[in-house]
Amino acid sequence: MSAPESKPLAHPVRVKIVLAVLAAALTVAGGVPLFKHRHFGTPFVAGPGVTKVIKLSDYSPGLKGRFVDADVFVMEGAEPGGKALIMANTHANEPAGYLAVKILIENAVVQKGTLYIIPTINVSASRNTKAGDGYPLYYDIPTDWGRVRFRMGTRDASPLESWPDPDVYIHYPDKQLLSYLDLRNTNRTWPGRPNGPMMERVTYAAMELMRKEKIDLAFDFHGAETMFPVTNCIVAPQKSAKFATLASMMVKAMEGFDSHVEPSPQNFRGLSHREIGDFSNTLPFLLEAPIPFLDQPTGPKTVKLLLDGKDPFLLSLAKKKKLFVSYDANGWPMDKRVGQHMSTTLEIIRQFSKKTPDRAIRLSGAPKYADLVRDGVGKYFHDPAKAEPGRIHYE
Repeated sequence: MSAPESKPLAHPVRVKIVLAVLAAALTVAGGVPLFKHRHFGTPFVAGPGVTKVIKLSDYSPGLKGRFVDADVFVMEGAEPGGKALIMANTHANEPAGYLAVKILIENAVVQKGTLYIIPTINVSASRNTKAGDGYPLYYDIPTDWGRVRFRMGTRDASPLESWPDPDVYIHYPDKQLLSYLDLRNTNRTWPGRPNGPMMERVTYAAMELMRKEKIDLAFDFHGAETMFPVTNCIVAPQKSAKFATLASMMVKAMEGFDSHVEPSPQNFRGLSHREIGDFSNTLPFLLEAPIPFLDQPTGPKTVKLLLDGKDPFLLSLAKKKKLFVSYDANGWPMDKRVGQHMSTTLEIIRQFSKKTPDRAIRLSGAPKYADLVRDGVGKYFHDPAKAEPGRIHYE
């Protein structure tokens, strides 16, 4: 007796097709928001003080045509003097510095000397996200004329720009062994090299800017957890310590907020406040403002927490003296953090200008701590709808 003929497995094949279609649909549904986030631009209105906008690749051809190439806003005074560089978004999940430089670009006018501003030193990180930690893709800042939307980035560059990750990152030139992720962290890849991994190329270009333009002061804006000891401070090497200390005392006495001085460690390599000073004549300063959003024992990572810094778990820890900053029911709002960056920077520039009048830097139009706490950050953003088209740049 012959065996019955086998029938084609039509049903399992159809199931596989349906599952493949569903998987493709889910991939597209999840990928589209990330694609839009990666290509979203926030308008920056070049204020009356901006004399030109150049690219970081102008100082290192290794960045030409790369996604990671950054804008550099230049503000030249009518009178020659000293020069300062301000960088934000080294870590794009620490946005207070980014908002501070937007305010400077749109409002400040330099009378003496030159100011160079890089709103986003790690472009890739600003267009990356940390979905596993529940980061929002965007946050909005209210203004008198509407709301301004910003991307929420993350600490490290995307693998799209920095791949593959090594098992261990070997820092150049000291050969110190660092975490593999530090290859994508632009506060671990200083002083960089022109043909190295992509983030080393970024920091090398910034070093070349400082060396070629004879930059006197460099500021790197950051935010740190309230449970991290190096927070609410100015980090400076020995060569910069005098100006950091003077500024710390002055903002405490005159403006009423704390920003103590932390020494830059000599044996931890790759940090901006270490390598900039060691590989150029520039005096570096890294500014840390508290950001409760980054603390681990908090509630959900919401836009509200990012902006107002209020969290019941941190409040409980503060009562047990587990935090490294003062913390109460008022939280640690964004306006206060941006104000600290602004006033501390302006005070360091003022102290440097007093001590070295031949390299003085004078500017006006920049709000200080009290202004920002009173008025809010959005008060100082310009409406792009009222700006000349050639003065709008998307970051």
